[in-house]
Parts: sequence; C-alpha cells; structure tokens
Amino acid sequence: MDKSTKLETIYDRIHEVRMRFEVLKRDAEVRCWQTIADGGDRESALRELSVELQTLNEEFDFVATCNQGVEDTAPQRVERLRAIAARTWQRTLDDRIGISWEERNRKQRSPAAELPVTEKLLDDKPEHLVEREDSSESPDLTDRGFHIEMPEYAYNRGELYNLSIERGTLSSEERFRINDHIVQTILMLEELPFPRHLRDVPGIAGGHHEKMDGTGYPKGLRRDDMPLTARMMAIADIFEALTASDRPYKSPKKLSEAIRIMSHMKKDNHIDPELFDLFLESGVYLAYAKEFLDPEQIDEVDITAYRSG
Repeated sequence: MDKSTKLETIYDRIHEVRMRFEVLKRDAEVRCWQTIADGGDRESALRELSVELQTLNEEFDFVATCNQGVEDTAPQRVERLRAIAARTWQRTLDDRIGISWEERNRKQRSPAAELPVTEKLLDDKPEHLVEREDSSESPDLTDRGFHIEMPEYAYNRGELYNLSIERGTLSSEERFRINDHIVQTILMLEELPFPRHLRDVPGIAGGHHEKMDGTGYPKGLRRDDMPLTARMMAIADIFEALTASDRPYKSPKKLSEAIRIMSHMKKDNHIDPELFDLFLESGVYLAYAKEFLDPEQIDEVDITAYRSG
C-alpha cells in the first residue's frame, strides 16, 4: 500500500485541511477590518490580526508535519492536535451533493445539518468509517495458525484518527490490509498440489514477515519453527524494502544506513543473526547494490562492526 502520508487516500487530504486554515485566516482578516470599520482601534485590531495569523500558520505547519509521519506521534503531540482540531469554521454549502453513492450512504448515518453549519477544523465523522463487506475475510483464522487481529472496520478515514497514528502513516485498519496479503498468500498456496520437493513453498513465501523472537506475523513463528529459506527471504525482503527507490512513502536508504538498521534488527532478534552475518561476509549485499541501487546510495560499509563475535 503506497500511502505516503497519513491523510492520503486516492489523493492527499492535507489540501482540504489547508483550505480550512485559509478560510480561518480570511475570517480573521474580515473581523479585523470590520472592527476598524465600526470605529475600533486600528493598531490594536491589526496587532491582534498579526498574532492570530501567525498562530494559524504555526498550527498548520504542525498538522502538516504530523501528516508526513516522519517522527513518532507522542501523547503531547496528540493533545496539541486535539486542541487544534477543536477550532471551528463555517460551511455554507451542501456536502451531500456531487459525491459517490457509497459516500452518500455513509453520510446518511447521521441527519443532514441545517446550513450554515459550524464544523470542527479536524474531525472524525461517522461517514469516515467504512464497513467491512468482503465476506471472504474470515474473522477467525486461529484454527489455521494465524495470529492477526481483524479491526472492526475495513477503513477509518477519520482525520484526527489518522493524524494521531503513533508511528509511520498506516492506521491499524490499513496495516491489517497489508498484513492480510501474507495470509491470503499462504491460503492460496496451500491449496496447490506442489510436488514433494516444493512442499515448503507456502511456508517460505508466507514466512518472510515472521521474526526470530515470535513477534512477527501472520503466525508468530519463532526461529526454530521456520525453514532456513524463509529466514533468508526475511533478510532479502527487508534489505530490498530499505533500499528501494520506487516507494512514494519513503526515501531510499544508503547502503550503510540499511545495514545499520538491519544490525539493530539482528540485536533485537528479529532476523536470523547467523544468516545476517553470512549476508555480509558473502558480499551479497554489495553485489545487489551494484546492480540495482542508484550510485549515490552506495557508500562505504564496515561490516566488521556488524558481524557477531
């Protein structure tokens, strides 16, 4: 799922939020000049306007930074988001016309407000909740050994909900959708009549998101439960993901950055330490880099700093 920002769906909804801030700034200017026109103190009104515009600029900068998901959203940042969200603006146009039937149906969960209506600057509305309709998604796959919890809704488009995502840009609903591709991979491959020498293919293909300490998915397997090939796939998958230059939600890592990050995963028992050492000592990482990475990504790597022993 190529979700590069927290508010991105088919397009990035930060543009809607920006326009609401623009409306608030125009409203502030109108109030200022109305105060002056009514005989109020000009200097005082302009001074108050300057402070309010600067505050709105700073608040939008903060919301925009949260949208990028480049740093963890600590509780104090969420509190500031909630304070900003409590600002209100006036909507005078009907928001139930010119939209898809699907969105219109979701809006009908609550009665239409009489115009003009006061709305929050950022909000989690009933129509932001998208019901799960795919009957093929079983709510309980534990009998097949899967340990992935299914969220109540297929998607939650709430603005405050998404901007408050703790880490990265994906909500729990979206992360489930991504993780579920592994479940579906295994389910499909297990139905195929592989010959004996290929009977481990479902486990190999479906195990590259497992971790050596059992905290991975979809089955929470530990190192000794995984075939060697699945543990190799995990290292290859992580290295490719870190260095790929075709992902809109992140910039590609340099070779040294990717190896450093993976060394931390090794220490945390997320990837096989012996295979990671082999990955470095064999020079596979460098051969891959020379063939597939951009030249500016290839920098010096001291592998002795990352090998065991």
